[in-house]
Amino acid sequence: MRRILVTLGALVLAASAAAEPAQRIVSIGGAITEIVYQLGQQDRLVARDTTSIYPEAALELPDVGYVRALSPEGVLSMAPDLVLAEADAGPPATLDVLREARTPLALIPDSPTAAGIVEKIDAVGAALGAEAEADALAASVAAQLARAAARAGAVPEAGRKRVLFVLSGQGGRILAAGRNNEAATVIEMAGAINALDGFEGYKPVSDEAIVQAAPDAILMMTRGGEAMIDDATLFALPAIAATPAGENRAVIRMGGQYLLGFGPRTAQAVQDLADALYGKEADDTGAL
Repeated sequence: MRRILVTLGALVLAASAAAEPAQRIVSIGGAITEIVYQLGQQDRLVARDTTSIYPEAALELPDVGYVRALSPEGVLSMAPDLVLAEADAGPPATLDVLREARTPLALIPDSPTAAGIVEKIDAVGAALGAEAEADALAASVAAQLARAAARAGAVPEAGRKRVLFVLSGQGGRILAAGRNNEAATVIEMAGAINALDGFEGYKPVSDEAIVQAAPDAILMMTRGGEAMIDDATLFALPAIAATPAGENRAVIRMGGQYLLGFGPRTAQAVQDLADALYGKEADDTGAL
């Protein structure tokens, strides 16, 4: 069994082996909430954050706010005996208030990598005292991620699609993903090339940069099942229209938490993206 420490910088918050397991848990972070449900520990949840939208049953829980803009009053009003939160949850002042109130706080590592997903599952399992369940889930997810990696590795270099992740396009200005972020990682995990790598994170990009990036496909999130930019608006943008993706009207839309959450469903999201780019993978019998 893996020995997990839940860390944030120099601060180490080990999931304590208390005599009485926590029964009033607030989950902060969509992937963390998904993991709690996957571990069969959802009956211990009393609240969740705004990003915790899956499974649908989680929506019935009280919402204490956005993961990085939490109000301490909202969290404390739930009288939690444990707060499970992503490592970048905040603001810091809110976490300080929770600590001053002696509310047990487990900050869960949130590295947007395949290994980071497994680490996240282990950390949540350790915090909940559900190590056996976490070991089983981590093993299953690791196997799915390995299969996705093998598929990506089999894509010939010359055949790899160039994908541009567009976060938004308000006022005709494209906000897109560069390198070292969740979107870029998912694109690479699917065996494709992130079309923009001249900057880090998510930034507005010029029309010239988009044309030079020459994406074969545009990748976008949906929220609540709704497109953030409809096809007509997207492909009417001059920079997008001048790319291979624009010429072929090639856009892939996926739920934001599903695509970028780096939780138990990420391997399937990667496979879905690969299917959209390269066609569905044949099974062992050769059927699609």
